[in-house]
Amino acid sequence: MRFRLLAFGMLAAFALVAYGGPVRADSGPAPYLDPQLSVEDRVDDLLDRMSLDDKLGQMTQPERRYVTPEEITRYRLGSVLSSGGSAPSPNTPESWADMYDGLQKAALAGPLRIPMMYGVDAVHGDNNMVGATIFPHNIGLGASRDPALVREIGAATAAEMAGTGVDWDFAPCLCVVRNDRWGRTYESFGEVPELPTVMTTLIDGLQGDELGGPGSVLATAKHYVGDGGTDGGDDRGDTRISEKELRAVHLPPFRAAVNRGVGSVMVSYSSWNGLKMHQNKYLITDVLKDELGFKGFVVSDYNGIDEIDGKRGFSEDEVASAINAGIDMVMVPTEWRRFIDYLRTAVKDGDVPMSRIDDANRRILTKKFQLGLFEHPMADRAYLKTVGSPAHRKLARKAVAESQVLLKNEDDVLPLDSDDKVFVAGRSADDIGMQSGGWTITWQGEPGPITPGTTILDGIRKAADSSAAVTYSKDGSGIDKSYDAAIAVVGETPYAEYHGDLTGDMGLDADDLKTIDRLHASGVPVIVVLVSGRPLDIAAELPDWDALVASWLPGTEGAGVADVLYGDTAPTGRLPVTWMREAAQEPINKGDGKKPLFPFGYGLTYDD
Repeated sequence: MRFRLLAFGMLAAFALVAYGGPVRADSGPAPYLDPQLSVEDRVDDLLDRMSLDDKLGQMTQPERRYVTPEEITRYRLGSVLSSGGSAPSPNTPESWADMYDGLQKAALAGPLRIPMMYGVDAVHGDNNMVGATIFPHNIGLGASRDPALVREIGAATAAEMAGTGVDWDFAPCLCVVRNDRWGRTYESFGEVPELPTVMTTLIDGLQGDELGGPGSVLATAKHYVGDGGTDGGDDRGDTRISEKELRAVHLPPFRAAVNRGVGSVMVSYSSWNGLKMHQNKYLITDVLKDELGFKGFVVSDYNGIDEIDGKRGFSEDEVASAINAGIDMVMVPTEWRRFIDYLRTAVKDGDVPMSRIDDANRRILTKKFQLGLFEHPMADRAYLKTVGSPAHRKLARKAVAESQVLLKNEDDVLPLDSDDKVFVAGRSADDIGMQSGGWTITWQGEPGPITPGTTILDGIRKAADSSAAVTYSKDGSGIDKSYDAAIAVVGETPYAEYHGDLTGDMGLDADDLKTIDRLHASGVPVIVVLVSGRPLDIAAELPDWDALVASWLPGTEGAGVADVLYGDTAPTGRLPVTWMREAAQEPINKGDGKKPLFPFGYGLTYDD
């Protein structure tokens, strides 16, 4: 456990000396190794000992596939990341812990024995790792309106990460989505600032009562700022709004995150009125650091500095521009050596002041000390037993049930009786990958049994009486009028980021529509369970459906969907976004005067 044990602090310091750690002239341990000193004093002492190379290394974050342990030691690298889908082989919790410990040992082999941090996008559970508990994506959690639940999810995610040693989570995403065409819509808690703001409780769950406590990992508020408001919902596009609107709509969740003590903030790929966020000194330094009082460190997005000038690759000017804007650590997955060279030249030429380098290092090192990494740098394998544990899966199932939004329930077709004869169909009915969406094991996600879990069909079968007939046909063929109800589990194929941007049609897949038509033609009441990362254009088809449930992207615990379908849990979810009447209405948001199919906050109960 990464918490400071003061009684053993000096023993830890002497242990570092025994393994080649720095010593003072009196042969005692260097002050920065003494956990009984204040973090500020330890940072001061360490900074005084660091060379320019040491400091540049701390500001550099390569991707695990493009760096060796020897290079971590030689270049004094301060952090390593796994991008989406980048995992050790085999992809097991133990392999993650072994990988982390090996890389951490390389960092500790440097002259000053400064531990590294390891970052991952654990955006709905520790979703890069096979066997982890996969929680609903943020849009579903926004539908739950349950900040306490979200805090629990943060703590569960942190525990599963801690067992592998991974100590830095690039979450939560605090974007305010204003156009459902955006491929990151499901990463948002909702379209009004109040929803992402109250869901900053995830930070408390991840970091714990204080950094360095049991199962504590560093949280990241992202993507700063305005990424959900780009013109046309274009990922990495331009948010063309006034500063008044930026402050009213997109800034509040970040203010709340800072107030909760979030450890890091990630900058958005997007621009604000034509200026890339990665070079926006006003918003990063003047607003975030000075006005809001953010004391953590700012990290770039993946290759984010490459896009400042719109040309492929990054230049020395882009490096200087990003650092001077206030970015403290730069995510440079492959060309990290060139980044270090460019930044060194910029410092020596006076284009980046040494004071800016020292400020960045102070912020980074402060978090490392607060995390307790100098005392407890290795994976705490006691937490490995929490990965995919029954308690965490029970929590995820609860989150799934709370996130379901009942949008239509003609003639009270729902809830189902446990002895009903039910026909189940649809591409997403028996598919963990489909119901989990993007950022699940791989970056884009993919259909199939990609990780252990309970499919929605599994949940339905378990909810029904053992004597009740539950028939499944993926395309809906074979149904007849003898069934009490038909359930079509349909929706989007997994995607992430800009790959999911929609510029034209926003309707259901043609195969999904054919499946629903087959069910409808039987004369049996049709219940549509929509597995998607955003509202879809379904107004034309809705009259033929007897019930509609927005299931979002529930993750690995599909039984939570069945809990609502069968009435074991009442539907309490409310729309976190406005549901369009047609795709041409996008963007459509609360209070804009457009008439939606379902308004923001809508959701039926079984009493309605």
